[in-house]
Amino acid sequence: MSLKLEIEGVMLNVVSGYAPQVGCELEEKERFWSELDEVIESTTGERAVIGADFNGHVGEGNTGDKEVMGKFGVKERNLEGQMVVDFAKRMDMAVVNTYFQRREEHRVTYKSGGRSTQVDYILCRRSNLKEITDCKVVVGESVARQHRMVVCRMTLLVCKKKRSKIEIEKKTKWWKLNKEECCEDFRQKLRQALGGQVVLPDD
Repeated sequence: MSLKLEIEGVMLNVVSGYAPQVGCELEEKERFWSELDEVIESTTGERAVIGADFNGHVGEGNTGDKEVMGKFGVKERNLEGQMVVDFAKRMDMAVVNTYFQRREEHRVTYKSGGRSTQVDYILCRRSNLKEITDCKVVVGESVARQHRMVVCRMTLLVCKKKRSKIEIEKKTKWWKLNKEECCEDFRQKLRQALGGQVVLPDD
């Protein structure tokens, strides 16, 4: 699911996804990533944020992958987690969760039957990573029975365009007519503009 928002002239694409589980066929997984590639490629030049259950573990540490992730994942990487990292490299994105040093309790996104791991991630373009000021799991809040809510704080850096002199509407400085000299000058110019055919007040 993809939502496009315009905020102060900035186009922000918010994408939600659900990747096939570990036991699914490789063909199904590859189809998911191919479709997600197409979605992100269609947002070129715009901000894009992905929030998804990727059903994979990117793992703790970032040796060899420093350009797309931080060191603060959970446990060891698996094949599905490698697909997340490969996608991030392909699309020049960053795995936001892994950049913030939190207790493991605030990094674990999935708990079930004594198992706890990280499968839900937020991704953004690497060029916009500086706009992310926080990302963590909200303990006690559950989205689904086993999944826990991941929240991200993002501040959009908006460059407002300066209005050109042509665009700026000139103000009529009516108060200047209180001065007799300005008032007389105004009368003369108005007579000329009207061809001298109109009798003005105080004439």
